[in-house]
Amino acid sequence: MQTPLELAFKDIEPSEDIKALVAEKVAHLETFFDGITSCHVYIRAPHQSQRKGNLYEVTIELRVPGDELVVRRDQDDTAEHQHLKVAVRDAFAAMAQELKRWKAQIKGDVKTHGGPLQGKVVEIHHDEGYGQIIATDHRLIYFHKNSVVDGNFEDLQPRDTVELVVKTGESEIGPQASTVRPISSLQYDPHPKRSGQ
Repeated sequence: MQTPLELAFKDIEPSEDIKALVAEKVAHLETFFDGITSCHVYIRAPHQSQRKGNLYEVTIELRVPGDELVVRRDQDDTAEHQHLKVAVRDAFAAMAQELKRWKAQIKGDVKTHGGPLQGKVVEIHHDEGYGQIIATDHRLIYFHKNSVVDGNFEDLQPRDTVELVVKTGESEIGPQASTVRPISSLQYDPHPKRSGQ
């Protein structure tokens, strides 16, 4: 993930067991899709249910390129959710289904490229000499100012369109561009044709 997992407990004592379980479940989600940018998990013991005692509420907010997936487990008043580990397990199982559904939806947009990979600058830090690009294959790609060719890093702005070449083998910070070339928006094709069409 681009940013570390954020886990918050409300009306409940933080537990090392639960922290470890959540970290394990997040790692499992990354086996379905390795482009998750952030994950926020909120765990709370809300109201007292007159029928079943204290029910835990687990909310997961997962950011993926261009979207946010949210699962909230509290409405179904399941008796098992009196057990926090079960509530966490069920919430992550639901998120895994959401993630698979989202991935299937975008699959139609992930095309094989006849030409160079393109993308748009989503983040630029002129003072620190780096930025990030969301590519047409939905990956978030890091780039350093030294990778910019046929243009000036200082001139790049968010939403600018670029062609890029991604290094083979991921760095510690994820996919990284070896070359970034600014192009005009008229040349930008967010939906390249599939090969063979």
